[in-house]
Amino acid sequence: MGRLEYDRVLVAFDGSESATKALRRALTLAKDQDAALTVLTVDEDVPRYAKGVGRIEEDKGLRDAEFARLEDMARTHAEKVGIGFNFEAVVGHAAQSILNMARDGDFDLIVMGHTGHSGIWGTLLGSTTARVVDQATCDVLVVR
Repeated sequence: MGRLEYDRVLVAFDGSESATKALRRALTLAKDQDAALTVLTVDEDVPRYAKGVGRIEEDKGLRDAEFARLEDMARTHAEKVGIGFNFEAVVGHAAQSILNMARDGDFDLIVMGHTGHSGIWGTLLGSTTARVVDQATCDVLVVR
């Protein structure tokens, strides 16, 4: 079997320890393969109660700040490896957002951590990683 080659790599990143390991692996792999790398973070905006206009604006500001924090974290790791990347941040269902991005962006590899920040929601709704592995149309590398 020959060496697998990837041109477009998508890494799911939520800032967790597991996602950080996946990010580091994706950065190294993308550099070694001279592949384009996209870092994707997803905010699963799970409604817990009705929100007023002021609360919606406050939530958007907090979300934007978290997206900026995660992009900075990714950039810090990328600088150590000496590689650039595209950063995408979306609001939606994590697994579906990852799958949609991979399909629409014609990625040939998804890299993600074994576990993330999902906590109780992951237990109730099923693992994001398991859903992506089950439904992806490209290779998926799960990093432990």
